Amino acid sequence: MAEIATAEQAANDGLVLAFGRLQGAANRLEYILGRAIEEECGISHLMFEVLLILGRAGDAGLPMRAIAQERVLTTGGVTRLVDRMEAAGLVARDADPDDRRGRIVRLTPAGEETVVRAARLHVENIRRHFVDPLPAEHREQFAEDLKILSHAARDALPRLR
Repeated sequence: MAEIATAEQAANDGLVLAFGRLQGAANRLEYILGRAIEEECGISHLMFEVLLILGRAGDAGLPMRAIAQERVLTTGGVTRLVDRMEAAGLVARDADPDDRRGRIVRLTPAGEETVVRAARLHVENIRRHFVDPLPAEHREQFAEDLKILSHAARDALPRLR
């Protein structure tokens, strides 16, 4: 592996370029897909992600701290987000029976309806902007590779805290 000695070498390094393309694609796709959810469903992409997390949790709901950990947000950030979601009628908060100071967050019927509508739109846009541009024979391996990268990054996080 050649040592990077100049700004030009740094800018043109194959690994730097590949990671930059990954970041650029992710950022642009998040913008495209998030904007569609905002325009069609009236919620932010981050709200949509929290609705999905709560959908996976089912009727039991989740403690605020679990939502924060799942989204890698501060507890204060999640509290403000959930405040807005509760005001919009998408979620409800109840006392956490296992933590006197904690709250359990659950989907409301309006939250359920919103996440279903947003997910249908999201899947359509994922196909259009994320899957269809790839050659059909690469799609399954690409999805598997993304899973490997995601798990490796997730497993590295605790070591960095």
